[in-house]
Amino acid sequence: MTADQLFDPGPDEAGSTDSIAADAPLAVRMRPRSLDELVGQEHIVGPGSALRDAIESGRPHSAILYGPPGAGKTTLARIAAAGAEGAFEEESAVNAGKAEIRGVIERARERRKGSGRPTILFLDEIHRFNKAQQDALLPAVEEGLLTLIGATTENPYFEVNSALLSRAQVYELQPLQDEQVEALLRRALADPERGLADPPPVADAALAMLAERSGGDARVALSALERAAERAGGKEVDLAAIEDALQRKALDYDRQGDRHYDFVSAWIKATRGSDVDASLYYLAVMLEGGEDPRFIARRMVILASEDIGNADPQALLVADAAARAVDRVGLPECALNLAQATVHLALAPKSNASYEALAAARAEVRANGAQTPPDYLRDAHYPGAEKLGRGTGYRYAHDQPGGVSDQPLLPEGLEDRRFYTPTDRGHEAELGRRLAELRRRLGKP
Repeated sequence: MTADQLFDPGPDEAGSTDSIAADAPLAVRMRPRSLDELVGQEHIVGPGSALRDAIESGRPHSAILYGPPGAGKTTLARIAAAGAEGAFEEESAVNAGKAEIRGVIERARERRKGSGRPTILFLDEIHRFNKAQQDALLPAVEEGLLTLIGATTENPYFEVNSALLSRAQVYELQPLQDEQVEALLRRALADPERGLADPPPVADAALAMLAERSGGDARVALSALERAAERAGGKEVDLAAIEDALQRKALDYDRQGDRHYDFVSAWIKATRGSDVDASLYYLAVMLEGGEDPRFIARRMVILASEDIGNADPQALLVADAAARAVDRVGLPECALNLAQATVHLALAPKSNASYEALAAARAEVRANGAQTPPDYLRDAHYPGAEKLGRGTGYRYAHDQPGGVSDQPLLPEGLEDRRFYTPTDRGHEAELGRRLAELRRRLGKP
């Protein structure tokens, strides 16, 4: 039995909570045994939901449980199995191969022939199975021989075969909220049977910090509480004890307050200032403080255009790729994507020329309104447009020498206005040379 298992059922039984050893880890002992004990995930197991109805009826359907560590994927699978009208088998894709899966299928076939009992297979880390291994499951799932409940921290639409996905319902679990994790911690302190034996007093601030720093992972929080209680020796568990249990320094970081804005401001300015070490430091503070990685990624995408722009056009692609990786991978792994983007953005040549150009153009519009474009640039697709002179005289740039039109393209009176002034940094220096040549060819000052 692994440390995160609630029980270790034999291949022909759904298991019993009575088999939990008294010295099992706290996270194992406190694993919810029913949907009523489950904390969080109301969006998929709330009253009247399809998954709840299936579990409570004892007839769970094939499903892929997708979510971050400690959100309750294994717990939900075991709750489904405990009330199911059938046998329960569990495998981890980390250790199991095609031979183990063939064994599960053969036992399921024998049960069906002998007693007619169905078989539920819980496959943890299903994303670690390659295509051939996943294909081995298909026939059994397709014919209803197995009810498959897979668990994965990776997006199943990228990692699980489409054929297998089409035969299972995907449920996305969310990280537990801080108050939900704290409720689990308080339950462990108050439960004399499954919780901590002779629990020491725990400061409210320590519990709140532990809940916040667990990253929505109940297993991390409960394990840290257990370590802190063991080391406290009956004394109060304070912030220092929690810090030691987590092996991290408690941060004075308010994700909704001044510290939130202070550190992101510092990150922006350090990155704009090309200090890669300072940029990485402030990124680390935000991540360790529990900052939403999507917020950090959005700031990276903005900075890529505001402070780097065309001095390094790749910067926007890197920032956007990091933002997409945050959504696809999630914490903790997406921290690596954010770090890679931070290094690129900090070391990239800097230019705010695009930012300044847009600001100048908007200032012109706000001051003098939107001037009408020349008639030859206006829409000419509708009947009667030609009679109004729309589109008449337009010179198609691709038909001009060098693909450049010498026709005025700004509204009348603005022909000589210049909004964009490139810098001499990075790729923008080349853009500056091209712009100067274009203006020379067109006879513009």
